[in-house]
Amino acid sequence: MFFIFVSFSFSFPNLLKNSVLISFIKNKDAPAWWGFLIAALMFICAVLQTLILHQHFQYCFVTGMRLRTGITGVIYRKSLVITNSAKRSSTVGEIVNLMSVDAQRFMDLMTFLNMLWSAPLQIFLALYFLWQTLGPSVLAGVAVMVLLIPFNSAIAMKTRAFQVEQMRYKDSRIKLMNEILGGIKVLKLYAWEPSFSEKVLEIRKNELRVLKKSAYLNSLSTFAWISAPFLVALTTFAVYVSVDEKNILDAEKAFVSLSLFNILKFPLNMLPQVISNIAQVRMILCISCFEQLEQKEPQMSLISRIINLLVPSGALVAVVGHVGCGKSSLVSALLGEMEKLEGEVAVKGSVAYVPQQAWIQNATLKDNILFGQAPNEQKYQNVLEACALKTDLEVLPGGDQTEIGEKGINLSGGQRQRVSLARAVYSNSDIYLLDDPLSAVDSHVAKHIFDKVIGPDGVLKGKTRILVTHGISFLPQVDHIVVLVDGKISEMGSHQDLLKQNKAFAEFLRNYALDEDIEEDEPTSTCAASQSCLSTATICPFSPNDSFVLTRQLSVISSEGGECPNKMSTKRRVSEKKSAEPPLPRKNPNEKLIQAETTETGTVKLTVFWQYVKAVSPVISLVICFLYCCQNAAAIGANVWLSDWTNEPVINGTQHNTAMRIGVYAALGLLQGLIVLICSFTLAMGGINAARTLHAALLENKFHTPQSFYDTTPTGRIINRFSKDIYVIDEVIPPTILMFLGTFFTSLSTMIVIIASTPLFAVVIVPLAILYFFVQRFYVATSRQLKRLESVSRSPIYSHFSETVSGASVIRAYRRVKSFVDISDLKMDENQKSYYPGIVSNRWLGIRVEFVGNCIVLFAALFAVIGKNSLNAGLVGLSVSYALQVTLSLNWMVRMTSELETNIVAVERIKEYSETETEAPWIIEGKSPPEDWPSKGELEFVNYSVRYRKGLDLVLKGLNLQVHGGEKIGIVGRTGAGKSSMTLCLFRILEAVKGEIKIDGVKISEIGLHDLRSRLTIIPQDPVLFSGTLRMNLDPFNKYSDEEIWKALELSHLKRFVSSQPSMLDYECSEGGENLSVGQRQLVCLARALLRKTRILILDEATAAIDLETDDLIQMTIRTQFEDCTVLTIAHRLNTIMDYTRVLVLDNGTIAEFDTPASLIASKGIFYSMAKDAGLA
Repeated sequence: MFFIFVSFSFSFPNLLKNSVLISFIKNKDAPAWWGFLIAALMFICAVLQTLILHQHFQYCFVTGMRLRTGITGVIYRKSLVITNSAKRSSTVGEIVNLMSVDAQRFMDLMTFLNMLWSAPLQIFLALYFLWQTLGPSVLAGVAVMVLLIPFNSAIAMKTRAFQVEQMRYKDSRIKLMNEILGGIKVLKLYAWEPSFSEKVLEIRKNELRVLKKSAYLNSLSTFAWISAPFLVALTTFAVYVSVDEKNILDAEKAFVSLSLFNILKFPLNMLPQVISNIAQVRMILCISCFEQLEQKEPQMSLISRIINLLVPSGALVAVVGHVGCGKSSLVSALLGEMEKLEGEVAVKGSVAYVPQQAWIQNATLKDNILFGQAPNEQKYQNVLEACALKTDLEVLPGGDQTEIGEKGINLSGGQRQRVSLARAVYSNSDIYLLDDPLSAVDSHVAKHIFDKVIGPDGVLKGKTRILVTHGISFLPQVDHIVVLVDGKISEMGSHQDLLKQNKAFAEFLRNYALDEDIEEDEPTSTCAASQSCLSTATICPFSPNDSFVLTRQLSVISSEGGECPNKMSTKRRVSEKKSAEPPLPRKNPNEKLIQAETTETGTVKLTVFWQYVKAVSPVISLVICFLYCCQNAAAIGANVWLSDWTNEPVINGTQHNTAMRIGVYAALGLLQGLIVLICSFTLAMGGINAARTLHAALLENKFHTPQSFYDTTPTGRIINRFSKDIYVIDEVIPPTILMFLGTFFTSLSTMIVIIASTPLFAVVIVPLAILYFFVQRFYVATSRQLKRLESVSRSPIYSHFSETVSGASVIRAYRRVKSFVDISDLKMDENQKSYYPGIVSNRWLGIRVEFVGNCIVLFAALFAVIGKNSLNAGLVGLSVSYALQVTLSLNWMVRMTSELETNIVAVERIKEYSETETEAPWIIEGKSPPEDWPSKGELEFVNYSVRYRKGLDLVLKGLNLQVHGGEKIGIVGRTGAGKSSMTLCLFRILEAVKGEIKIDGVKISEIGLHDLRSRLTIIPQDPVLFSGTLRMNLDPFNKYSDEEIWKALELSHLKRFVSSQPSMLDYECSEGGENLSVGQRQLVCLARALLRKTRILILDEATAAIDLETDDLIQMTIRTQFEDCTVLTIAHRLNTIMDYTRVLVLDNGTIAEFDTPASLIASKGIFYSMAKDAGLA
């Protein structure tokens, strides 16, 4: 098919030649019909060429599209089976890039693969015809072409090197942005934004530096591309007329060879490009040796050194041990997630897995629990009841139809954990691997769940259950206990056996289980501890006078229902917070948390173009347009000169003034090339300028955006702005503008030339222009909308993909890989629905526009035939050879208009996100608090109310309270009472609706956010680490000396771990701190707090992921190091706050009780009942 197209390309110059049109004009006696026939033939040829070419493109594009879909599918399937070590070597960002950008490259290549054989063919045919016309002098022109090839390929090689480098910077920038957006709340709480902003801008600076270099190269290659045909023509003609005086350059020779040289231009330039594209795709294949990453097989890691473990079916086995002793690794090994060095792991039956950090999909709550199982209402209700989710459903806005945001953003930590557990229970599997599911919930909820779900009488009785836990109180009820120490099993057996063996475990239980009896409602005979422990607490009724003594004692006994020796946390987080958004009363049940991404409709507003022009700088823009006019003037000049030259009279078989003719022709041509060079230089600089400005504005705004924006916007959507849209502005828009201006001015000059040579043509121009305009508007409108739909339907593919990658182990455990692959394929199909019409609309356009171009050729020829008596051959040659070029430039002009309109949308999208509302200024000049503020650490809430976002209910309602400097305040309350909200208010993550907070008498609403946030310290509930060195994670501004950092690490009990690493403080944390255990990450957060050491410390149940002993150490550290500071603790383990100055009980956003722990217990209120549940009263 392509072959037919090639042969048609050559029929043009031949019709033009072989005395055909030009000799017809020269021959004044030829019959008129002959001329009309020639014109008609030219037209028919052109139409056929159009039809065939577009048929070919249609096949190419559809094949390309299929290829892209296939590649995306393969990558998705692969990501579900790669091993963890392989996953570490490529970040989610890189894989998503592979899926979006690189799959596209394959597709682009498909269109041009045919060039590999057709380009040499075209070159050969063109040369053959040229030889017939000009004889051996053609070789001079060919020599020039051949010389240009190494020049072009050198540029191509260099450009590719730059591309690789730039991709590297881009990857690292996107990866960093991904982490920043993931941990944006932490950055805000620590006031660390400037440090991270600098990092991004640093990478961006390097990226733009590389872009600039490749822009210089590109303008060189544009120069070569524009000047090549001209240089070739120049040398050929010069040689032709100089070799022999008898060689006469007449219109026929000159214009036929010009047409042929123009045909040559395309294959000569495309060939190196296609080759470089193939090389690039090969390079992608190498980079993405994603394919070579090893597949999963059941394995077991180093961490679990040598383990022999047989779990009988139907048993409940508890796994206990210190932080980092390999409990989670054991569970992972059973799932086949670890690397197996030796040995066997066999699991019989289906598996349900509850990970330590719950993985929640962006779907409704019900879908998260059903997880693809068939709905069974009765069973579903039982599961909700057992997992204590009924009460939560009452407060969620849409009940179980509430849409959960990405990563479960609008559920509290405990709710997420319970949903994750409910999913496991509903799945009705044979084996349950529960990695510390009780850590994130309150003690009474933990007890409920243990009794109703996990325990001997729970829903799961008779199933095999492996429970990783820290809760001592549950141990008497399990069948077996496995104690892990440093990845080895140190003891195993029933609770009774272990106590009898009297080893480390028994010792530990004695220390930590004093309150064991209180915890159990009914006396437990199993609990040997109860006899051996001096249980004063049991006998002693709580009377106001002795309560003090006892409380003291209990707090030492650190328990919240006890815990287990080594680290496993049952009660890890004893209640649950993390409410990124506290539950709110039901509103409209279908209210979506995450709004669907909007698509702009209609034409792109002119303001968007103007914004881009402003970013480029208006002066530069004008200069560029002016230069283009000059370039086209020079080009027309050169061709008019040539046409004039061909008409020079022939005297005695020779032409005169050849030297002068050649000189002027050369000067005009080179001038044209130079102007292009300057022009593309200027444009490139302007484009890079614009890219810098737009990215900086976007970044600046995103760091200043309030947290509520991040709660309702999926990260994928923001990342899309930083990757796809910035890429468009960096690399797509400038060349598009270049092409657009080029084609626009070429089309314009064609019209001018044709009208100048055959004035009659002006008559046809208007109808043709109208036709063209309609086709163009129709196409642009359709194509733009299709492009928008396509890009909106593309984001879900990527966000689903990154969700899958993060939950891969859960998906595999539940054997849901196939259905996830189906979901991904479905999303791909959705995307194709708008992609395929895009391809077809391009073909539609091509045929219509080329038809207009072909009409221009027809009329130019017709009018030449009609007016042959008044025309000279040179002018006809000129006008027809211009007309032949116009088809291409008209077609490209529409394409470019459309490309430009589609791509300028990126500016619109980036503008939209650079103008979202911002939070208060970081620093307010003249309002900065004194250097040592807050020196006393006094807090005062005055009639304070707050809500999460506009339109939601108040979370805190009219709080009034005063905290004196140095007081230790415990904050307790059921889930959703507003505990976390209160801490967020201190940092002004949430802004007051009414009322105010004063710290040391300064109203916090009047000072800059960074002034405020940098003077408070928080240990947040979710420990967030960023990839980079440990040092950077502790001190991103390099404010502290190494001694201070080591001191902080020592106090946070990390010194041993860090000093055992070869790189010490430069230990590389992976993305999200994946290479540290959750407990260790929490300790890093503690070290951050110790470094900052401000007068006010806020603990958001920071000890949740830590075993009891470490917890005691931390509590000690906090008590000693922050002795004179005001400490606010959101507590789930009530024992940690029993010796605090006062306890604040929140209920539904108001203060229910606020007094010393002793008097609250005496008054038998809410606090008393909570203490009773925890066995402290």
